[in-house]
Amino acid sequence: MKKNCTAGTGFIPLGLTANAKLRVILFVIILCIYLVTVYGNLSTIILIRISSQLHHPMYLFLSHLAFADIDYSSSVTPNVLVNFLVESNTISYSGCAIQLGSAIFFGTAEGFPLAVMAYDHFVAICNPLLYSTKMSTQICVQLLSVAYVGGFLNASIYTISFFSLFFCGRNQVNHFFCDFDPLVKPSCSDISIPAVVPSFSAGSIIVITVFVIAVSYAYILITILKMHSSERLHKAFSTCTSHLTAVTLFYGTITFIYVMPKSSYSTDQKKVVSVFYMVVIPMLNPLIYSLRNNEIKGTLKKSFVEKHFLKETFNFIGFVVIV
Repeated sequence: MKKNCTAGTGFIPLGLTANAKLRVILFVIILCIYLVTVYGNLSTIILIRISSQLHHPMYLFLSHLAFADIDYSSSVTPNVLVNFLVESNTISYSGCAIQLGSAIFFGTAEGFPLAVMAYDHFVAICNPLLYSTKMSTQICVQLLSVAYVGGFLNASIYTISFFSLFFCGRNQVNHFFCDFDPLVKPSCSDISIPAVVPSFSAGSIIVITVFVIAVSYAYILITILKMHSSERLHKAFSTCTSHLTAVTLFYGTITFIYVMPKSSYSTDQKKVVSVFYMVVIPMLNPLIYSLRNNEIKGTLKKSFVEKHFLKETFNFIGFVVIV
């Protein structure tokens, strides 16, 4: 039952720690991680854009994954850094809704490309002769559209559920950003429906994307076991290793937060895992794909030699500064 509360209240994120020395250390670490995240993913996008040999579906999806990584981390990390510098950082009701919506949107938009990339690997390995037909430009655009529409719908459900909650005064949120579960706890309204609907939405997306990935790799494994050529076998493994590593990191942490019973972990453990999947993983993805992919490493070396990469990077930075 709703009490005498108002919707337009502010929130005070309690952050990761109250220890002053530890806050300074974490500030430096997370700032470095964020800078590497932006540079690494931006480099991936530019490299794919300027290199004609990378203009095919796999790298198109990878560039969108890099774009989602930058925005996913940027939706939370700057506010985390501010929390380390001030004693008490208040975020407005509307600001909290924007942060929640953007984090859910880009988090969902990151999960979908991972599933689409699994399907791309399946077609490339199991049906190579039909690859150009099944992964045409039109189909790639449609798959990416599904990813962003899915992100928009999921974010809308979370945001609408958040706006249906009522709060009393300025509320402390035991987290470092406006995640939905910590926001529900200080609410003074009935949370039965607002808490269930977003969980169902997020759970459905996780189940669908994991199902696509699992089925794709089941067929890939069967096809690999039938291969007699060691060269084809090595190429298939090298193609899938980077993607499987990224999938394991992302869905492993997401499962811990959103699927496992809340009684099985503490709030502090949830904060640590949240930092990992929202701050660290976006940094690791470009490193994983760059270090494990010979085609990207070769293209990067060639672009540096020809100075195309540096030129495009400076042009892009100049464009952002002007805007």
